[in-house]
Amino acid sequence: MKNLVKLGFAALLSISTVTAKAQSNNTNKENSLLWEVSGNGLSKPSYITGTFHILCSKDFEIKPKVWNALNKSESFVMEINYTDPAEMMSLQKMFKADKKISDQLSPEEAKELNTVLANYGTDLKSIDSSSPQTLYALLSTKAIPCPQTEVKLYEMELLQKAIKDKKSIKGLEKVEDQMKSINEAYDLKSTISQLKMDKEYQILFRQMIEAFKNENIQSLYSLFKDERFMNAQQEKAMLTNRNQNWVKIMPDMMKKESSFFAVGGSHLMGENGIIPLLQAKGYTVKPVSSL
Repeated sequence: MKNLVKLGFAALLSISTVTAKAQSNNTNKENSLLWEVSGNGLSKPSYITGTFHILCSKDFEIKPKVWNALNKSESFVMEINYTDPAEMMSLQKMFKADKKISDQLSPEEAKELNTVLANYGTDLKSIDSSSPQTLYALLSTKAIPCPQTEVKLYEMELLQKAIKDKKSIKGLEKVEDQMKSINEAYDLKSTISQLKMDKEYQILFRQMIEAFKNENIQSLYSLFKDERFMNAQQEKAMLTNRNQNWVKIMPDMMKKESSFFAVGGSHLMGENGIIPLLQAKGYTVKPVSSL
């Protein structure tokens, strides 16, 4: 379990920044990150909770209603199944690059990146053989307003409880699928552009934490609907396409057994969010204030 959590931490660090952007809530004005899915032939309700991948201990809280929803469910479904050995092998390869970063940049660009990396406590020589996902990990790590020793991982806490309770564990996508989405959204140069906005990310992260703690989806939307962090093409690759793929397989999971889905909060709302997409399929999806 210790190694599992470490690997999960690496993966979540790599995607926490690129999935931080939330979408507008056109389906319900109520503030809730926990939603119940019923109807459309389901014999038992399932649940979806929006997560905040990485939180400082002082800000960390999983509300009782979320624990209760997990307890009532038969399976626990994450974006990626971190208990699958094959996925763990893919995850370990995620930070390895086929080509050195310096080989993809001009001398001037390499020099500029080296200057930027100094703000993150490293240099180009140290990470030259790494993938762009490693650069995102740097950005995510610096944006977190506490030391890594004080970090808690939302999904990992839920996963450990699900494992303890012997629930079936599933994933909505493979590591390779996720990496394909990230690569479609962010090439090396756009990643470097994001690194230059480290202070903006730190401010954004603090504001996002407060919005998440208050379950304020509208506030999340206003904070992250910002093209500085994600343009339309990136949104399509990171959110829209993935949401549509997930909603194709969620019905079979829910029909088989009551399922508890834990996904980044940015995937819930908006025209192509999980909630409206499920509603369009005929399911009743409603916010849960208490359980």
